[in-house]
Amino acid sequence: MAVQWFPGHMHLTQNAIADRLKTIDVVIEMLDARLPGSSLNPMLKTITQGKRTLKVLNKQDLADPKRTALWLAHYNALPGTRALALNAGMAAPARALMTACHELSPYRGGMAKPMRVLICGIPNVGKSTLINTLSGKRATQTGDEAGVTRHEQRIVLASDFYVYDTPGVLWPRIIVAKSGYNLAASGAVGRNAFDDQEVALELLNYLITHYPSLLQARFKIESVSGLTDEQVLEAIGRRRGALQTGNKVNRQKAAEMAIDDFRSGLLGLITLETPDEFAKWLSEGQTLDALRQVKKDAIEENRNIRFKKLLRSGARKSL
Repeated sequence: MAVQWFPGHMHLTQNAIADRLKTIDVVIEMLDARLPGSSLNPMLKTITQGKRTLKVLNKQDLADPKRTALWLAHYNALPGTRALALNAGMAAPARALMTACHELSPYRGGMAKPMRVLICGIPNVGKSTLINTLSGKRATQTGDEAGVTRHEQRIVLASDFYVYDTPGVLWPRIIVAKSGYNLAASGAVGRNAFDDQEVALELLNYLITHYPSLLQARFKIESVSGLTDEQVLEAIGRRRGALQTGNKVNRQKAAEMAIDDFRSGLLGLITLETPDEFAKWLSEGQTLDALRQVKKDAIEENRNIRFKKLLRSGARKSL
């Protein structure tokens, strides 16, 4: 199953962002520190091209600090880009964003040239929480689910510093399969767009290899070495009492438990990808997408050829 989610309001948001960018000095793109590559919206990269950009790895309190350092180095090496890691609810790091924006655009400031900043990112990445922290009041609605913010909001943080908060937006087609699963596990995708059990199995498969000790400690499993993702899911269900008639594990409940524990941080500090891993997944996804496009073009070409033959055949019969 490929995870895909692009409700109608996201298409409108895409157009609104493109229009707003004409007057924006700095773009803050918020990323999930647990999946800094998968939460980077390629559509936003295209439409914000040429703008100074601040990458904010949010939810760092839930992420693996060693991997966060790798991602910060990766993004800080890009031209016209700075990167910071923070927890959107922490006041001091959040205020540092204003300083970073002025460093990226030093000639903006004062009533004649107010700083105009656009905050964007995927759903449920913490944009609204950050806005509320920056402004010191509940300026925007927040919620632990994708799609809470539906309209652009303008917040005045200072007399010469304006922030535009936009709804979370994904992209029409996710070509990196692993990204789809990671986005679903993080809560960036609407629940109706994915199967909990499939996402939980993908999550567990990665954790067995990269974070076995955290799995063992959280779910009181003696060892996950040599176990498959399905066996670990079964073990979680039994440990947590997610049982149904016949002493069988309720796999749906077990999957929900695994996903919820990851999202809440109860599993521990976890990052689901490194820069090198994501680069590999992206390359593979682009290759598969190119092959799909070649096949699609060939089918369309054959269809056109058949159609032209039918037209010619019909013309000869009419004579």
